[in-house]
Amino acid sequence: MSDPVYLLDVAHPARSADEVESALVLAWSQVRNSTGLRILKVIHGYGSKGKGGSTRDVVRNWAFRNRARFRMVIEGERYSLTDPNVQELRKEIGNYGDSDLESANPGVLLIWVR
Repeated sequence: MSDPVYLLDVAHPARSADEVESALVLAWSQVRNSTGLRILKVIHGYGSKGKGGSTRDVVRNWAFRNRARFRMVIEGERYSLTDPNVQELRKEIGNYGDSDLESANPGVLLIWVR
């Protein structure tokens, strides 16, 4: 089985909010139209001041506004096998390697696309 995850890094290099949202829409469309991809994993970073950055806010706000298009949104700090949503995702999609699993990484967001 191929990797079901599409990785989108919008933190490097830094981008404007409009560029981030455009990249999110394009990536979401690619996952949605794919036969093998099911998860859009977004690396948005956590900001240089350790309180979350503007790119993180743009990504999470976009995901919230578009939540009806997704089966589930999982913040990196909740991405653990003890989380019922992660258990459901991995039960349906299968186990795949992911270094962020169990790392409580606040700089990523997983979107399970319908």
